[in-house]
Order: sequence, then structure tokens, then C-alpha cells
Amino acid sequence: MNDSLEIITVDGTNFEEHGFFCYKSKPKSQGYQKKLDWLRQRFAEGLRIKILYESGRSVGFIEYIRGEHSWRVVEAPDYLVVHCLWVVGRGKKKGYGSRLLSECVEDARQFGKHGVAMVSSRGNWLAHEKVFLKNGFEKVDTAPPSFNLLVKEVKAGPAPAFPQDWEKRLGQYSSGVTIVYADQCPYMPDAVQQAVDAFAARGIEPKVVKLESSAEVRAKSPTAYGVFGIVCDGRLLTYHYLGKKELKRLDEEFLSQS
Repeated sequence: MNDSLEIITVDGTNFEEHGFFCYKSKPKSQGYQKKLDWLRQRFAEGLRIKILYESGRSVGFIEYIRGEHSWRVVEAPDYLVVHCLWVVGRGKKKGYGSRLLSECVEDARQFGKHGVAMVSSRGNWLAHEKVFLKNGFEKVDTAPPSFNLLVKEVKAGPAPAFPQDWEKRLGQYSSGVTIVYADQCPYMPDAVQQAVDAFAARGIEPKVVKLESSAEVRAKSPTAYGVFGIVCDGRLLTYHYLGKKELKRLDEEFLSQS
């Protein structure tokens, strides 16, 4: 065991001291402050954040919550749902992701849950499935365009699943461009503004819709990621930042057909 490692459980008593890992260099930013406000409400719902420190420096974290309060679009009663798992910099390739996952799985056992669920993607903003499969998770469902639902069961129970109404969800945003977001991630204000600016440069004023609760996310989000999505005339453009490739595709495909 590495004596330089420490895992701190962040809760309602110490979150202002330890933060939540992301955006720690920008504590006065809009995204950081919105996430703090979001956390103040979520801890009462059973949210847990665990930050892994190596020699006193934070190098990774995991955030998870009970399925009935999940901000991912997944039906997972009696499971814990992982929102985020991230290891950065010098913390990579040391098994720290597995270490953090084991904390979550152990909590599922202690709380009498059926197991742990995670929405993964090979794109941005969600952990790759590799670390989960390595730790005994199994793929139980898929959702468009490239989401996988990974589950580790600790006692027998109904398997989590994605909803099957994705076309209906996209149909809610069938006219023009709509940016859908929620405050679960501190990067959301930047992502929304970047998207608004990108469309404005093309002469388009998008509609911006904020989802205010986990129930609203699970009912109305156009993607399994839940807390961000851009829809153009009922077609999903992206669930993450508009990078150069997405902007080029926007010009060549979506806007040319609008």
C-alpha cells in the first residue's frame, strides 16, 4: 500500500475546503460557483465525491449518487450511479481509477444496493469503458449515438437500463437549434457560451434550455449523458463541447440541410 495515498470523502461538512476536483484553479468562475450551489442540494440526496490525493496533491476523483437521483439518463433503482471518474496528470496508469471505483462498489455493498452503474462513451466528457470492464463491470445496454451502460452487480436485482424513447426526446427540440444543459458539471457555462457564440457566427440564435432537477434530466434530456446536448431540427449534433471537427460537420452537414 502506498502511504502517500489518501482518499477524502467530500460531503456537506467539508466540500468548501476540499472542493470537487474540477475547476479548482478557478474558484471564482461561474461554473465553479454553480457547481457549489448544485452540491449544496445534492448531498442531502446521498451524493458522494471521493478525491484521491497523492503526496498531498489531488490527482483523481469519483462522483456518484443513488439511482433515483441520478443526473444521467438511466433507469437504475437500488443502484449507485457514477457521474464522473477522472484521474489526471501524474496520477495516470497507477491503478487509481480502479481504486476509486472500488470505493464506490464498497459503498454499494454497505448501503444494501444491487450494484453500481455508469454511462460511458468513447467520446469526450465521460470515462472510457476500459477501466470499468477491467473491474468486473458488464455492458448491459446501449443508447445513441455511442453510449454504453456498464454495471457491476453486488447482489441480485433488476438490471439498470436506458429508456427507449430517444426519438421522442429529440422531437421536443424539433425547431431550430436548442442547447440543453444542467449544472451538474462546472464546465457547462463555458460549453453553453461557446456553442451560442459558434451559432451566432453563423447567423443562428439558439434556444437555451436549462434542466433544473435530476427528474427533469431523466425525462427530457436528448442524450444519455443527461446534462448537455445540442439538437438541430430534432437531430442530435453533440453532447459535448463543439470542437473544430464538430464545427466543420455543423457547416457541412447540419446547417446545409437546415
